Amino acid sequence: MVAETAIPRNWQDFLRVDSNKTELFRFLSHALLMSFDFEDKQLVITDGESVLSKPPLQDTTSLAPCNHEEADIRMLLHVAHAAHHNDNKILIRTVDTAVVVLAVSVVQCLEPVTELWLAFGTGKSFRYLAAHTIAHGLGPNKARALPMLHSLSGCDTVSSFVGHGKKTAWKTWKSLPELTDVLLKLASAPSVKPEDVMPTIERFVILLYDRCTTKNILKEAKCETNSANKSSSRATCEASHVPRRPCMGTDTASQSNTSFTDQLGLDQDR
Repeated sequence: MVAETAIPRNWQDFLRVDSNKTELFRFLSHALLMSFDFEDKQLVITDGESVLSKPPLQDTTSLAPCNHEEADIRMLLHVAHAAHHNDNKILIRTVDTAVVVLAVSVVQCLEPVTELWLAFGTGKSFRYLAAHTIAHGLGPNKARALPMLHSLSGCDTVSSFVGHGKKTAWKTWKSLPELTDVLLKLASAPSVKPEDVMPTIERFVILLYDRCTTKNILKEAKCETNSANKSSSRATCEASHVPRRPCMGTDTASQSNTSFTDQLGLDQDR
C-alpha cells in the first residue's frame, strides 16, 4: 500500500479483509512517523508488535513487543511507560467505559505523584474524569476489584444481565461487601477454583434481581419467585372471577411464570 493508492469505493468490504487492515495500519504508522514534527512532543506508535517513536526512545523494553489485541489495554501500557519516565500528569482520550474502569484500577500502581485524567465522551456528554480521585474515594481494594465487577455485569466480551445495568450492579455490590474479596481473588488468580467464589457470585446475582430475598442458591430463588408469581396470578384471577387457564402449553402461563433465573439470559443488545 502506498500514498497514491486510490481509496476503495466499498470501504467496509475493504476493512473486512485482515491483510488489508494490516497493510493499512502499517502504512499509517510510518506516514505519521515521517510527518511528525513537534520538538516538544513525544510520538509513540506501533507497527505490528514493534514500537516506533520520535524522537527515538532510548528504552522501549516496557512497550515492546506490543502484542495486546485490545486498544484499551495498550493505552494503559503507554500510561505506565509515561509515568515511569516522570510524566506526572497524563490524559487519556476515550469514549470507552472499559478504559475508565481500567484507569481507576491501575492508577494506584503508578508513581505516587501521578495524576491520571480521562477526556471521556462526546458532544454534550463530554467531561473530564480524574481517575486518581475516583480511585482514592473507592479505596485500594474496591478500585482493584472494579474491572471484575465491570466484566461480571457486562462488558465488550460478556453480555449483561437482562433489565439490570451498572447502577444496579453497583448498588448490589454495596449491599454485599464480601463480594470485594471474591472479585480480588478473580483479579489476582484466574485459576482459582469455581467453588471458592461461586457461592458469593450466586448470591450477588440473586440480590441483583431481588434485594429482599434470603435465598443463597439460584434454584431456591427460582422456586420462591415462581411461587410468588403463581400466587399473584391466582389472586388476580379470583378477584376478576375469570377461570384460570391450564398452565401447560399456554403463553399466558409461560409469561406469568417467568422466573428469576429465566431472566438471566444474557442480552446481546446491552
